Amino acid sequence: MYQPRTAVIGAGISGLTAGKMLADYGVPYVCFESSDRVGGNWAFGNPNGHSSAYRSLHIDTSKHQLSFRDFPMPEDYPDFPHHTQIKQYLDSYCEAFDLGGAIEFGNGVTAARRLPGGGWELETQRGEVRRFDLLVVANGHHWDPRYPEFPGEFTGETLHAHHYIDPGTPLDFRNRRILVVGLGNSAADIAVELSSKALGNTLTLSTRSGAWIVPKYIAGRPADKYYRTTPYLPLSWQRKFVQWASPLTSGRPENYGLPTPNHKLFEAHPTQSVELPLRLGSGDVVPKPDIARFEGRTAHFTDGTSDEFDIVVYATGYNITFPFFDPAFISAPGNRIDLYKRMFLPGIEDLVFAGFAQATPTLFPFVECQARLIGAYAVGHYRLPSEDEMRRVIVSDQQRYTGHMLDRPRHTQQVDYFIYEHDMRTREIPAGARRARDRGAPDWAGVAAETGAPA
Repeated sequence: MYQPRTAVIGAGISGLTAGKMLADYGVPYVCFESSDRVGGNWAFGNPNGHSSAYRSLHIDTSKHQLSFRDFPMPEDYPDFPHHTQIKQYLDSYCEAFDLGGAIEFGNGVTAARRLPGGGWELETQRGEVRRFDLLVVANGHHWDPRYPEFPGEFTGETLHAHHYIDPGTPLDFRNRRILVVGLGNSAADIAVELSSKALGNTLTLSTRSGAWIVPKYIAGRPADKYYRTTPYLPLSWQRKFVQWASPLTSGRPENYGLPTPNHKLFEAHPTQSVELPLRLGSGDVVPKPDIARFEGRTAHFTDGTSDEFDIVVYATGYNITFPFFDPAFISAPGNRIDLYKRMFLPGIEDLVFAGFAQATPTLFPFVECQARLIGAYAVGHYRLPSEDEMRRVIVSDQQRYTGHMLDRPRHTQQVDYFIYEHDMRTREIPAGARRARDRGAPDWAGVAAETGAPA
């Protein structure tokens, strides 16, 4: 069959795994990367501005859950590797599978237009126009900072956690009055780092919804070694058990002075931190509820208290953004984009999304799972169901993965990896293979072959 000439946008973990699987199937592809290096979010100081890594960052998921199945993480890595080790791991992955030759560095996609008869016309940073039969979008979703809106105006200095590097960069975070807004993992890490008495700061942590703080270790082992959901019991039962047991292992947020969460455990992302409870208990971090309004350098909180600050750090998440698509064609308002199996838009069969999920416990094996389907799809071993069936499953899956969670932009793409992988391996990919046998391979437009697109 005709092998679709394929374009992959982005050389982060999603683009690398997609490229590796396409190569395994013998599919010709080009990976367009705006930076001069692979790694995306894990390339600290990435010249394209897409890395949210700060200097002290260690990944919150243990290496035992991180490894790709076909490329284990080095045994000498610590349980929770530093971001430099994650980058080394991705560099080694790229080298081991000879992926670098297909990557065009410094040549990101600036515009992607679907052609009337199918296929894609891409414009690149170098001013080229290239045509492809299949487009894989893997540009990531942790690089476009999302800011909250509060009444009033803050006249001190502000920045998003995306731009935070260390206590001296990009601002001087010493002997300052600092307000960190948010209570996710980045907020916890930054609050812990900047609340050190050695820096002379006073640090306040404000949260709208509260959060459950879960430990990184239980009984001397990484806590996520004990975490694995099963498809053979209702997820609601499994959540109830963990909700019952959690106070025995990590206590309640109120014990540390945090506001009572407005949700149960796993109805929003929990925060993994060993040090934040200690900082709260030591008085180094002052907990506050949501901000009611700003007035100059004063922040008024919903409990009626107020304080003055020099710097506000917003650790408030990211937007899902596709800068190369016309927003009227494809966008994600409110961080919602309805994708079949988190990959396909009904009605556009020559477009695949990779990595657009908030997968628990980690994104790494999730994108590897998606890459297997991408490779099979490209060579005709998998076909999609009807558009009506895709839309029905989108609604069903959304309810299964997010129906129990707070309605927030950060939860719209929530996925349980273990359930997702089991569904893909035992149901979806075999069903897609049967559809392919019945209907034949996808009918790629062949625009790349017609125009003599460069290899």
